[in-house]
Amino acid sequence: MRATFEEGLSFTDLGGPSMHCTNGTIDNLAANEAECFTQLRTVLSYLPNSGSSPPPTLPSTDSADRLCENLRTIIPRRKARMYDPRVIITSVADVDSWFEIGALWGTTAIVGLARLAGHPIGIISLNCEINAGALDAAGSQKITRHLKFCDIFNIPILQFVDMPGYAIGTNAERTATMRHGIALATTYYSTTIPVFSVVTRRVYGVAGGIMLDCRDPRMRIAWPSGEWGSLPLEGGIEVGHAAELRGLGEVERGQRLKELGEEYGRLMNPVRTANAFGVEEIVDPAVTRRLVVEWVRRVYGELLPVRLLERANGKIRPMFY
Repeated sequence: MRATFEEGLSFTDLGGPSMHCTNGTIDNLAANEAECFTQLRTVLSYLPNSGSSPPPTLPSTDSADRLCENLRTIIPRRKARMYDPRVIITSVADVDSWFEIGALWGTTAIVGLARLAGHPIGIISLNCEINAGALDAAGSQKITRHLKFCDIFNIPILQFVDMPGYAIGTNAERTATMRHGIALATTYYSTTIPVFSVVTRRVYGVAGGIMLDCRDPRMRIAWPSGEWGSLPLEGGIEVGHAAELRGLGEVERGQRLKELGEEYGRLMNPVRTANAFGVEEIVDPAVTRRLVVEWVRRVYGELLPVRLLERANGKIRPMFY
């Protein structure tokens, strides 16, 4: 193709599914037409006929009080180790109700639709298995799109937060991570659909603050593995105490870093955050489903009817663009 200045380029190479499923133009890949229609029917089953109606609730045989005992051990004791965040999603949601959207692009984030006690919900999670969970430009765009989608269709959002912050480095700058990160922040604060946040591990930096502080009133719970801060201890101590550490010898520097790490580690206990009302409660991970089901029932029973009235009189005007 002369226009592309690339030799041997086929139409599939240029505009096929392998190209556009990884850049966000196409969200989901289907093996054939039948599977495509199956996926479309699945997505439509979560949606109301219009933005003036609540999402359809289906009967559910999955107990709202079901314990998720596997979640008690899913977060590794070593902070550097990763885990599969989709296990958390499928454990909390109704059995076989999880439908992921855009799995092949923006892989630092995971979004999709599921049900809780038969009620449709939107899911947002960070993916610690990619880029250590740091949110990049594509991941920010993916969450932005999902927030707007759920806002239009009155679908409440459940998000699992393990956020070390926005990605940094030359590639992050080259892809304009912060520009898309600011667009994400704007979307979090301008959309109005209720959000329930479950802090599974880290909440750091601007990105972590945006995810947790985007709604008022807020609904936030944390697992005992949760930790907060402006920066992770690794690197954050060296930045905050740079002047002090600069004047120490190698042995003294190592000892002082250890002392500071222990001191800040004690201050980062999630109980301190709960005592200051930074989260509503620190919970046993196994009861997460029960708590979220209680919340979603209240949303559908009390908050969504009010929201629909506000949309009808023009007080709320969700837009997807």
